Amino acid sequence: MKQATSKITPQEAPTISALFRERVRRTPDAVAYLQYDNGTKTWQETTWQGMAVEVGRWQAALQKEGLEAGDRVGVMLRNSREWVVFDQAAAGLGLITVPLYTDDRPDNVAWIAANSGMKLLVVDGRRQWRRLQHASDGLPTIQRIVSIGSIEPDDEPDDPRLESLADWLFGLSGELITREEGGDELATIVYTSGTTGRPKGVMLSHTNIIYNAWAASECAEVGAEDVFLSFLPLSHMLERTGGYMLPMLTGARVAFARSVAQLGEDLQTIRPTVLISVPRIYERVHGRIRDGLEKQPPIKQRLFELAVNVGWRRFEHEQGRAGWHPKLLLWPLLDRLVAGKIRARLGGRMRFAVCGGAPLTPEVARVFLGLGVNVLQGYGLTEASPVITVNRPDDNIPESIGLPLPGVEVRLGENDELLTRSPSVMLGYWENEEATREAIDEEGWLHSGDQARVDEGGHWYITGRIKEIIVLSNGEKVPPADMEMAIAMDPLFEQVMIIGEGRPFLSALVVLNAEQWAVLADELGVADDDPAVLDERGVEKALQARIAERIRDFPGYAQVRRVIATLDPWTIDDGLVTPTMKMKRARILERFADRIEALYREGRR
Repeated sequence: MKQATSKITPQEAPTISALFRERVRRTPDAVAYLQYDNGTKTWQETTWQGMAVEVGRWQAALQKEGLEAGDRVGVMLRNSREWVVFDQAAAGLGLITVPLYTDDRPDNVAWIAANSGMKLLVVDGRRQWRRLQHASDGLPTIQRIVSIGSIEPDDEPDDPRLESLADWLFGLSGELITREEGGDELATIVYTSGTTGRPKGVMLSHTNIIYNAWAASECAEVGAEDVFLSFLPLSHMLERTGGYMLPMLTGARVAFARSVAQLGEDLQTIRPTVLISVPRIYERVHGRIRDGLEKQPPIKQRLFELAVNVGWRRFEHEQGRAGWHPKLLLWPLLDRLVAGKIRARLGGRMRFAVCGGAPLTPEVARVFLGLGVNVLQGYGLTEASPVITVNRPDDNIPESIGLPLPGVEVRLGENDELLTRSPSVMLGYWENEEATREAIDEEGWLHSGDQARVDEGGHWYITGRIKEIIVLSNGEKVPPADMEMAIAMDPLFEQVMIIGEGRPFLSALVVLNAEQWAVLADELGVADDDPAVLDERGVEKALQARIAERIRDFPGYAQVRRVIATLDPWTIDDGLVTPTMKMKRARILERFADRIEALYREGRR
């Protein structure tokens, strides 16, 4: 496969700061980042040399704080140049970056800060700081809090540690410093989502991350002509490795999206060639396409379905899995009338879209691939820096999680558990040797907790989650994730959790979409603004019917017999989901314990 000539290898740059320095040396005048300026209402470009100047200033400020190599420093910023500048400044001085989600709960931030021994924290601005003030007493190790946004006198809390970025950097300049130590040194501590308790700090070395970015770059051609649109949080390792390190390694440029709400506008303005995201974003786009279709006349709906079907046949033919068919002669027309217009909404020049973090439903993948958007599913873990497997543009089986990255070993362990071993496997969990021993065995294999299988062609498939199996009272075992994913394809259901451990039948806890519920409530003749009606038998049966339609292909014992519905979303603030939007099942069960007990006491209606 052809590779870009400016691509940097792990041998040439074994550390994060060495990678940055080498990129600056090779292409100093090339555009590195694009960021929207709210003042001028324009997208501002920054070159690699310009980034180097800023990194030098930040390093001077960090040195002024008396920080030493090995100290932990936190970053709680939205995706931006400042995030990268901070990370590179820290890496060059041997400091250890601890990324935090911008919307994480204050008590969780306080726990991470204390657990990591964080000495400095950079925040976006006063809104964030106001949220953290409640936890400020729990941040005893932090010596300095830097606010990217300005701090008005009336907003400034009585805390001598808080300083605006402008004041913190005032009058400083400095040469770029690159720490020369080897790649095996600790580079970052990334705290996992913590769906079953307090998050664990994943210790990743420079080699872990650099090797993973390089191995990922070997799976598809990426070069200086590519443009990434960055909106998956940089505190998520998929974005940090795939959307930050990989572009730096290959010389591609990165544009920082303004927000998820403005993603549609940014796609058409930036016109990215590569997109990295989690399934929820693709599902939202798919949902909007379907909602728009419902308002179109039947002829346009049939034309859309024809375009998807012919496009899918074209995709399978190009992948070598289907022969030529006369229907393919229709593609140029269908592309012009349907598929090309939808791709134009994504910028019109998307070469491939990477999807990871969770499985993408086959229906959504089929629609995008049928429309000519090359969606590549992959699989990974924070503990593996994070990518383990990914589909290739010319070898793409969308139901699978793809092939292992170069140099990454994957095999099946006991109970068909997916195990992996590679230079990208973490050093261990921060100050948690017991958890480290449970995750990595004596031979260096990382235990994923996911069940898998592999086909004859070497493509891997996730088949279940070892620890997330519901065992009914009759002994039947049900993996809930697939059911939840199928039900969530109905736009009525924003969030879904299947329950039934030790019970005689399955039930569903669901959060309803307000707009879709208003439509259904009108059809049922009930008030959409009265939560009490959600407990009415007629409403529950209507919800159960919608769910049954989505899971009709599941086994008979894997059917939902009862439904508990709410209009109140499960959020990070109430502790029911993680910053990566994974459900905290135990917390949700605790929240709805009384209603669940009442439901099962009543039995099946």
